[in-house]
Amino acid sequence: MTPTSLPGPARWAARLEEAETLDGPIETLEPHIRKAFGTGTKGKVLRGEWLGHALHPALTDVVLGTWTSALVLDLIGGRDSARAAQRLIGVGLVAFGPTAWSGWAEWVEAGPREKRVGLVHAVTNAAAVGGFAASWLARARGRHGAGVVLGMAGAGAMAGAAYLGGHLATVRRVGSVHPAYDADPVGPASAPEK
Repeated sequence: MTPTSLPGPARWAARLEEAETLDGPIETLEPHIRKAFGTGTKGKVLRGEWLGHALHPALTDVVLGTWTSALVLDLIGGRDSARAAQRLIGVGLVAFGPTAWSGWAEWVEAGPREKRVGLVHAVTNAAAVGGFAASWLARARGRHGAGVVLGMAGAGAMAGAAYLGGHLATVRRVGSVHPAYDADPVGPASAPEK
């Protein structure tokens, strides 16, 4: 499949991989991220080396699941579900920190193309967390309608970030994998041909 025959979102991700304009910010940011999240025992724990595969995807399920559940409650539960939706958003906000840290720990080990996509993934996630944090605050101040709108804006950014995260995990195969899997390959490479 050539880049021009890819679906629109995939072309966008492919263009990000080639966006050398992101290299300057990456070079500035990387030493700080590596020091904070990527080295020593902390980096190994955050990458999920103790699990045998990346920790980041499992943590993203908590954030995505709670925020999506809150939006479902907003759409079908209305004001009766307002308190539960706010709590779910709060859980997602608390879970966001460790999720981001584990993502940064993977990012520092990635290649240049993946780092470009990863940087945009992180910025888009920052927009999502901003939207959901503003949603939580609006709800705490009794402005449920504004909270719903801000949550929807956060969800839009969340969807874009999730797409890029999926691109990194499935297309570019970014993520810690235990070396034992190298001796016994699993997945698409060993699947029977169609």
